Amino acid sequence: MTPTATTARGSHGEHGSHGSHGEHDGHRAPAQTRSPYALSHLDALESEAVHIFREVAGEFERPVILFSGGKDSIVMLHLALKAFAPAAVPFTLLHVDTGHNFPEVLDYRDRTVARHGLRLHIASVQDYIDRGVLRERPDGTRNPLQTVPLTEAIQQHRFDAVFGGGRRDEEKARAKERVFSLRDEFSQWDPRRQRPELWQLYNGRHAPGEHVRVFPLSNWTELDVWQYIAREAIELPRIYFAHEREVFQRSGMWLTPGDWGGPKDGEPLERRLVRYRTVGDMSCTGAVDSDAVTLDAVITEIAASRLTERGATRADDKLSEAAMEDRKREGYF
Repeated sequence: MTPTATTARGSHGEHGSHGSHGEHDGHRAPAQTRSPYALSHLDALESEAVHIFREVAGEFERPVILFSGGKDSIVMLHLALKAFAPAAVPFTLLHVDTGHNFPEVLDYRDRTVARHGLRLHIASVQDYIDRGVLRERPDGTRNPLQTVPLTEAIQQHRFDAVFGGGRRDEEKARAKERVFSLRDEFSQWDPRRQRPELWQLYNGRHAPGEHVRVFPLSNWTELDVWQYIAREAIELPRIYFAHEREVFQRSGMWLTPGDWGGPKDGEPLERRLVRYRTVGDMSCTGAVDSDAVTLDAVITEIAASRLTERGATRADDKLSEAAMEDRKREGYF
């Protein structure tokens, strides 16, 4: 139950000489109260996301949840579990594995899948490189190489709805999309085909070969995600909390060394106390200096930050103002 809240009243509205508003009979007007049935902002966000999951379950035949073991996909899965409890989640999971993911996150992914008895499809970027379909980039990053494995996995398994954890505070291009985002038979996104979603009415109609990307966290912020994780006591990979790690600096970001090609000559390793605000391909996901080892400390740190997590820690989004939008048009999430 939400605590009762009273509205503060100024002296001019009570006993002041400038008249009284609401005290015509000489008695103090009743204080304004908030309904005990009103939802907190986290309850409202949760309710909306649960509604979206149930809507997709009733409207589509083969939905799938993108699950990487990152915090947004963890929250998505948690919401899906709540939406259908005590029944099982009626969706499979899909992870596009770049081959350069953080081991801690992959361990968490596999433990979570086993704990809930879920089915996980893995689309491996390395497999496409080994077959000669894709080539390594000169900069070593594989994030842009995820598009082909993702789109082919969608076609192969005939997924007609694909849940993603995109939030509108992450990046400009993500803010353009609706909750239901139609993709053509080539998985490409056309901003001009956006559909209105008045009164939370979601249009999932699509032609054969097309599919819909679905974003249950569209109206969440990074701070909302962390506050919800704290409220629900959701387990996360320890990489999200401050820990000592060997890192090196490149383009103003602290990167983790690995087989992907870092560090280069002239990029000395340092051992620093850092944490990750977002996790992805090790070659383009930077750590931030932090001493936040608890959820409360992380929430305080995020509340004070003026940089989005992608803007602060994702090198692939710094290529140009339109980098993410260009990739989304090609089929990326």
